[in-house]
Amino acid sequence: MMASGLPTDQRPAAATGPAMRWLLSGVVQGVGFRPFVYRLAVRHALRGWVRNCTGRVEVVAAGDAQKLQRFEGQLISEAPRISSPSIVGRESFPGVVSTDFRILDSDSESEADIHVPPDFFVCDDCLEEMHDSGDRRYRYPFINCTQCGPRYTLIEALPYDRARTSMAGFPLCDACQSEYEDLLNRRFHAEPVACPVCGPQLAFHAAGQRLDDSAAALAACVDALRDGQVVAVKGVGGYHLLCDAGNAAAVQRLRRAKHRPHKPLALMFPTGDKLQALLEVVELEGPEQALLCSPQRPVLLARRRPGARLSETIAPGLEEIGVMLPYSPLHHLLLEDFGSALVATSANISGEPVLTDATAVEQRLSTVANACLHHNRPIVRPADDPVYRTICGVPRPLRLGRGNAPLELRLPRALPRPVLAVGGHTKNTVCLAWDDRAVVSPHIGDMGSERSLRVFEQVCADLQALYAVEARLLICDSHRGYATSGWAQRQSLELVEVQHHAAHASALLGETDEAPDDGHLVFTWDGVGLGSDGSLWGGEALYGAPGHWQQVASWRPYCLPGGEKAGREPWRSALAVAWETGNVKWAEALFAEAAGTTDTGNDYHLLHQAWRKRLNAPRSSAVGRLFDAAAAVTGICLQASFEGQAPMWLEALAAAPGEPVQLPLHERPDGVLESDWEPLFDWLAAGEHALEQRAAVFHDSLAEALLQQTLAVASRRPLAAVGLCGGVFQNRRLTEACVQRLRAHGYRVLLGQHVPVNDAGLSFGQVVEFAGR
Repeated sequence: MMASGLPTDQRPAAATGPAMRWLLSGVVQGVGFRPFVYRLAVRHALRGWVRNCTGRVEVVAAGDAQKLQRFEGQLISEAPRISSPSIVGRESFPGVVSTDFRILDSDSESEADIHVPPDFFVCDDCLEEMHDSGDRRYRYPFINCTQCGPRYTLIEALPYDRARTSMAGFPLCDACQSEYEDLLNRRFHAEPVACPVCGPQLAFHAAGQRLDDSAAALAACVDALRDGQVVAVKGVGGYHLLCDAGNAAAVQRLRRAKHRPHKPLALMFPTGDKLQALLEVVELEGPEQALLCSPQRPVLLARRRPGARLSETIAPGLEEIGVMLPYSPLHHLLLEDFGSALVATSANISGEPVLTDATAVEQRLSTVANACLHHNRPIVRPADDPVYRTICGVPRPLRLGRGNAPLELRLPRALPRPVLAVGGHTKNTVCLAWDDRAVVSPHIGDMGSERSLRVFEQVCADLQALYAVEARLLICDSHRGYATSGWAQRQSLELVEVQHHAAHASALLGETDEAPDDGHLVFTWDGVGLGSDGSLWGGEALYGAPGHWQQVASWRPYCLPGGEKAGREPWRSALAVAWETGNVKWAEALFAEAAGTTDTGNDYHLLHQAWRKRLNAPRSSAVGRLFDAAAAVTGICLQASFEGQAPMWLEALAAAPGEPVQLPLHERPDGVLESDWEPLFDWLAAGEHALEQRAAVFHDSLAEALLQQTLAVASRRPLAAVGLCGGVFQNRRLTEACVQRLRAHGYRVLLGQHVPVNDAGLSFGQVVEFAGR
């Protein structure tokens, strides 16, 4: 038993009155919750105790009834900012209560109810100490307390104590040990606690230069950045590649070395002068600034301020910039010493998880980074930065990561046994679920490499170990060619397959409070996903509820020459729509234009012949590929250097509203409604209007077609609400046009707020879909 640590005359007097027992669940461990409860109880002159109970916190308090009532409310309302408690049990306590309030040793015999916290930003108190020249942690790059610092990337096993983290190799000095044991200190049981005497250190490596002194290493890194070099810097969940955002030559060198000619680069800004440097570059709405300054510290896609002095090399062809604020003490020191914005992009091979190991970084990125700033605190598992975009006035996640994952969600229905859903093939996450709980992992990446699969397997094992839950069933996408589906098939557990777009729709419904059996119409528009008929869906409207979806609307299908290559070569999608409509002259001209700007690797007539014979030309209804086709037809993008480039450039041009082209809607023999895109592409190909107008008309025509499909379905079936999900609805221009039309006709519209609408949400959707069956 641990005593209160207060002198006798400061302890609460023995109080008479009732005694209550509360059980709190949620993120209540590793966040300073027990010291908070202790201080709150002392304030109210209550007696009793608080202790950890294998993931939960038990509180017993006795005293004045009114004070107990206020105490109960403040357990939630005044809880530490990074905690998320909920009271899951409340009862009178009949036992004997101590004469003071104490923090007891943990009860390891209770039933596990584990909640793993994500990695947190550095708090204001620690920043103040770090900037205090008289403090022993002055300019220490790894300062932290119970209210900040790494968690998910640090924990090796639970229960969460230092011996089971990557800090085990850093024994506490006497000063840190004293803080660690003082329950009135904000570092009481802060497992990552450290100082310059006993904690991690920096090291700078460059050609012919090795600096192991932290201060010298940091200074050398700043000098390298000022010199226009690219530096790989180890952070909380992995390495960043940093360079001077104001040095166009440095940015171009980074792009050439990483083979990333167009993909936008995120920028990290210093926090001084009330974010002046940031606000000179982008415009922020209130919720956006609040999110950027929140403990999540995500990357936010923000509108570029007109006239902002920013190199076009940062985000070519786009009107938005990915911006973020420093979230670790090391980042703060770097930004403050450097004095202006830095490019901060993930240090990885394209599509793979972010790199975490010094040797791997120096070997695999030797042609990209001129130097490396390492530190010797091991990263147990990678966690990339989360990404948000504001749509309909609300910042919505595009990627889960450090700061907001593992993401915990409640399921609409409890599961009979624990399951592990392995997601899709790109932007992958996995989801562990049991009872009515679901935990979605941080972003893993695209599953096209050996390293991605290794990290995927590690995350699958880690989630089960951390939460003390062993999956009894696996769920995967019905596309057996996905690496995740192949892995699931090789395991010994029972396997359930879920159709791609049913998972999208169920993910959206799963994070809402909608009645699970109501009739919902959900538009699931994306690049491609295997449909139940064997074709590549991507423009479907599904009606029903999780576990009971029915396809009710789609788009006129077309066949993609080259199959998967169409995802990076928009000219192929344009050829598909041209050949589908018999417009051979248009197709020949389009191919000639593509051949003049890129290596098509094909003879036109051989490609057309293969398409006619349906050789490597799968049938698709994907709206994502229609975006590609529109970008190619208008000449905006014929060859993409990154996924989504063509739709992103097309959206950036579509500023003003456009008069939509009315698209025919007919019913197929199987009863599915089908919109025909042909009149829209005829209008685009005519080239009689400015690019900006053609881009706007394309977006508004799709939005109008979605409304017409909704009206047609609603004439036959009751609609509780209309949902929008799938990667296409990352497009703000399209989504807001759809929402405006739907609401004008009186429909409630559902948009995701916690789970990404793209394939990062598939794993959660697979669980919800399975639970609904």
